[in-house]
Amino acid sequence: MMEPMRRGTGTETIQEERTDARLDQGDHDRFSHYVDKSKLTEAYVAGTPVIALCGKVWVPSRDPERFPICPECKRLYDLGSEGRRREWEERARDAGLGSGE
Repeated sequence: MMEPMRRGTGTETIQEERTDARLDQGDHDRFSHYVDKSKLTEAYVAGTPVIALCGKVWVPSRDPERFPICPECKRLYDLGSEGRRREWEERARDAGLGSGE
């Protein structure tokens, strides 16, 4: 059985909710990295590059709170300074760059 026709405009309003997550050019692959605090301050002031624990080199200019923490930086940070030293010595040995002693 057919429903009776109803008077109206024949339109419906649908509210779509979106989060405004505008990203800067290339931000889709960005992380917050662990860097020596004194080097970071200098980098912000003088515009000099910094080296993260994971090896990334860049001139910081964005708010690190906007990005997730780099998993490799986190892993290396959690190793502690002695663990990082052993890791980097092992990498150098594997690459044939040093004796590791």
